[in-house]
Amino acid sequence: MRSISDPFEGAGPIRSYSVADLAYERIRGLVLSGELAPGTRLGQVELAERLGISRTPVREALRRLGGEGLVEGHSNHGFRVTDLGLDAVLRRLEVRTVLEPGIARLAADRRSEIHVEQLHASISRERQARGGIEAHDASRDFHITLARASGNEEMVRVLESLWLVEVGRRLLSRRAAESDWQSQDAEEHREITAAVVEGRAEDAGRLMAGHVRRAVHHWEPEQRGTDGTKDK
Repeated sequence: MRSISDPFEGAGPIRSYSVADLAYERIRGLVLSGELAPGTRLGQVELAERLGISRTPVREALRRLGGEGLVEGHSNHGFRVTDLGLDAVLRRLEVRTVLEPGIARLAADRRSEIHVEQLHASISRERQARGGIEAHDASRDFHITLARASGNEEMVRVLESLWLVEVGRRLLSRRAAESDWQSQDAEEHREITAAVVEGRAEDAGRLMAGHVRRAVHHWEPEQRGTDGTKDK
């Protein structure tokens, strides 16, 4: 007989990975690898058959991927793979130019000593990184840690959805050709951290705005080149 004092008695353990989780990981991998090209229609029936599962977990996975911006839902036409090219990156960077200065200002008011230690650690890892992937991941960790220091987990979730690890690594492999990129990025992170530690909220926001804006300015000329409008 179930104990009145323990309403969870007899409940089975929660599995760490559900079928929907596995479907999400598999479809996400297909999108990010390019196996599913931008614009590809993602039929729930076809995907369910391909993965050997029912349509319900596929539908849940697609909705989750839609929240990350990896697929787009179209009325009466299901889902399609989002274009993750330079145009999409610049749109996301534009959102970050609005979002991240506010994050930095909040972090200056709300950061804890643990957050400060983690910010310094990410800067140190970036300075010492021997390769592009390691430098990228340390840089991203800095921004995500700063979002956590804002005290608002919604900020963290939004920023993580805007800055996909795989896309960031791919782009950085192209930008890493600039010999001073890594040191400049780490130095700007150090300046932002100093403002956050000292509680200079407006300075932190201003420095972050310039930091993200420089990334936008870096990629805009290449975007003009890809759409044929680059000056000759």
